[in-house]
Amino acid sequence: MNEIIDYFSTIPSAHRAMILAGGIALFWLIESALPFVKFSYNKWQHAGINIFFTLTTIVVNFCLAFILIRTAQWTVDHNFGLLNWLPEMNPWLYAITGLLLLDLIGAYLAHLVEHKVKFLWRFHLIHHTDTWIDTTTGNRHHPGESVIRFVFTTLGVLLVGSPMWMVFLYQTLSVVATQFTHANIALPKRIDKIMSFVLVSPDMHKVHHHYKLPYTDSNYGNIFSVWDRLFGTFSYLEREQLVYGVDTHMQPKEHNDLKNLLAIPFQKYRSPEDSA
Repeated sequence: MNEIIDYFSTIPSAHRAMILAGGIALFWLIESALPFVKFSYNKWQHAGINIFFTLTTIVVNFCLAFILIRTAQWTVDHNFGLLNWLPEMNPWLYAITGLLLLDLIGAYLAHLVEHKVKFLWRFHLIHHTDTWIDTTTGNRHHPGESVIRFVFTTLGVLLVGSPMWMVFLYQTLSVVATQFTHANIALPKRIDKIMSFVLVSPDMHKVHHHYKLPYTDSNYGNIFSVWDRLFGTFSYLEREQLVYGVDTHMQPKEHNDLKNLLAIPFQKYRSPEDSA
């Protein structure tokens, strides 16, 4: 564990960039060779839009990173946050507890609130408009949503009291998990189901990308599936029944045009349908 802590305490930015780019490249190759769904689309044009949003997310997080770093250091200096109030524990248990709590506040809670608060949904909607879910979809976030997510991440760091090495570790795991669960691949059903008892599996997350309620409002987890199961937001749908997108924006001119995607948060709100 000490080696992991030492590495993520000083992880170079170049390494983080290689993990991001390497993950996309790896899953891109796998889904190209063994696609779960054979889409009829221009894969490069689609990727271009999603990579644009990936780059804007990187820029937003880079510009605001000093806030995250200072918050993490403040919690350590002032012995603040849940981790600092718990009894001393084994380093592995400490790390797992911290990652679970960061995932709860910085990802699960953020995701849930984005779906429940209409103003925030306008920004998160861009992620759901994608009708061709693949590994590049994982980072398809409007710049406004990147700011919203950053606020929740910072809140998570503050309340959890996580040191910066844990934040970097969590972000690295989060990036890889996101690329994996969005990739256009399918695990054997039994393996996927077993995995979903602890971690978010591809089938589990793809249910969240089904185009209609109530499935859209379920399976909010990022890395760990336990929060969806604990709070009753877990749902299941056979993979053969999945239809990607969101019912309010199913036309290509709405979900596959960069200018329109950037403008969606400022357009008239459209109420989704409930298929339940």
